Amino acid sequence: MKINNNFVSIEQITDQLLRQNQQVTNQNVEEKISFADVLESKVKFSKHAGERLADRNIRLTESQLERLEEGTRRADEKGINESLVLVDDMAFIVNVKNNTVITAMDQNDNKENIFTNIDGAVIM
Repeated sequence: MKINNNFVSIEQITDQLLRQNQQVTNQNVEEKISFADVLESKVKFSKHAGERLADRNIRLTESQLERLEEGTRRADEKGINESLVLVDDMAFIVNVKNNTVITAMDQNDNKENIFTNIDGAVIM
């Protein structure tokens, strides 16, 4: 995310996501987890993935994060190294060995929906 041609810091992204999450909660919509909660989850998010979550305004619920973690665990059980984990309308590329989300996207991304450098997929 850029503001005035400068990259924002992780703290600024966290603050922005926390404010957005508070607005969603105040609208009596299913409570979303904060970016800080995402950082404390069992699955880690790379800097790139964190930027994609912010850039693409992707917010995970507790349930979705749990399913992402479960999908990563299942991929590990099957010996997958780089997995595509699909959760609802979101796609995550996960380095299973490091338990790290490499990138994230949702169905609103105007990409070709081609995933490379994976050796397995888990649909949750």
